[in-house]
Amino acid sequence: MFKLFAETVESAGTTGEAAATWSWSAFFQKCIDWIQTSGLKLLIGLIVLFILFSVVNFIAKRVKKGMEKKGRDKTITNVVYKLIKFGLKLVLFVIFLGYVGIDTAGIGTIIASVSVAIGLAVQGSLANLAGWFVIIIMRPFKIGDFITAQGETGTVEDIRLFYTYVVTVDNKVVMLPNGALANGNITNYSMKDLRRVDNVFQISYGDDAGKAIRLVEEVLANNELVLKDPESFVKISACVSSGIEITVRAWCKNEDYWTVYFTMIDDVKKAFDANGITVPFNQIDVHMIDKK
Repeated sequence: MFKLFAETVESAGTTGEAAATWSWSAFFQKCIDWIQTSGLKLLIGLIVLFILFSVVNFIAKRVKKGMEKKGRDKTITNVVYKLIKFGLKLVLFVIFLGYVGIDTAGIGTIIASVSVAIGLAVQGSLANLAGWFVIIIMRPFKIGDFITAQGETGTVEDIRLFYTYVVTVDNKVVMLPNGALANGNITNYSMKDLRRVDNVFQISYGDDAGKAIRLVEEVLANNELVLKDPESFVKISACVSSGIEITVRAWCKNEDYWTVYFTMIDDVKKAFDANGITVPFNQIDVHMIDKK
């Protein structure tokens, strides 16, 4: 457009109002010619690009819904969805630039140069990107898993290119860098179908330990969420200063862990109270010595 304007001004000269009028007429004529040729081509390209972008969005959504219906892993589903949606759009945009006459080879060179410069400036982010690839390939956890990593515990909400989003039990969102995650210790509580619930109960020395153990076993037997196989463990584990410790280890499904944990404590306390089993507290015996 600016080239057309320059050519028009140059051909017009500087000889009076008539010449100026002629130059503007030529300029507008060239604009009309451009609209009828290159402008029309640009308009058609934009319309087709918009339609193709809509088709890509439709395909990406259909693929995502199809994978969700088949029960595919949420992490893989999200990755495939984003690759289709943004990858195809990038390819279509480059084709569009070539269609309207822009040198895509030059654009590729510019993008490569900018990428190198950005890469040198954000080496930490590149480490996070590499960590994302490790997480996606090695699968130490997936979306929906309950994990402990980098001093944080919560449910994995999303795994993005640079950060993994974890929602804590008090509903805070923690963004963990993928580079540190891929190279650090990760405890995944959701990877196995079963979990063991551990609890320790104390009774007084004056109480019947055998009776207390039978009461705990009855509580576990009456809890439908406690599995019979593997078998539960109820034994005296220690004799401490304040009383006798009884260790309880019961198995349940992963999703029932916290329900079983808190229900066990409540039910055992009620069983002990109903049968005269006392829960001790710290005591100190003081002996007075009369030196008279």
